[in-house]
Amino acid sequence: MAEDIYHSIPHPGLWADLILIVHALIVCFVISAQAMILVGGRKGWSWVRNAWFRLAHLVTIVIVMLQAWLGRLCPLTTWEHGLRRAAGQPVYEHTFIEYWVARYLYLDLPWWIFVAGYTLFAALVVWTWWRLPPRCPWKA
Repeated sequence: MAEDIYHSIPHPGLWADLILIVHALIVCFVISAQAMILVGGRKGWSWVRNAWFRLAHLVTIVIVMLQAWLGRLCPLTTWEHGLRRAAGQPVYEHTFIEYWVARYLYLDLPWWIFVAGYTLFAALVVWTWWRLPPRCPWKA
């Protein structure tokens, strides 16, 4: 039943490609934001302490980590797969991250390695929140 909805969407391959791009941008945001927070904290960049930016970053990685702990695929991966099937395109068998890491870095790792990686990265984000706290506009 859920697969039928993808067949009713015009140009499902295009939508799958757009979801892939959004997914890649989210991954880039999570990784580059953490790097910028660490560098910016040392260099005194005030924007890296923006509470909304930091909250968006924290929430994003916590969602990724929780999905990994629960053994769930990211909804973006699920949607992309459904749209690719509807378009008659090949679908990769792993999560977005597993697929692209394996493809470009030649790592063939078990799922628990990714769970551990997401968890450690989330712990780094939480540590950074504590060590370089954001400016909270709601606290006067």
